[in-house]
Amino acid sequence: MIHVRFEGRSMEFSEKQLGWPPNAGDERLLASLAQRLEVSPGRFANYVIDRRPNGVVVVRPEAVYG
Repeated sequence: MIHVRFEGRSMEFSEKQLGWPPNAGDERLLASLAQRLEVSPGRFANYVIDRRPNGVVVVRPEAVYG
């Protein structure tokens, strides 16, 4: 499962929905998300990908503190 936080919205996708094999790299994941959301891949430039031990992948904006 892939949880995405993008522009104030939370979404969930399966790997199958994105056409993304879990062993593929981060760039491929972000490109698949951009295609699915119909935005430029550059919109994910400041996003981080957290891979949880349970297999869940979280894509979210980079946290800014201070």
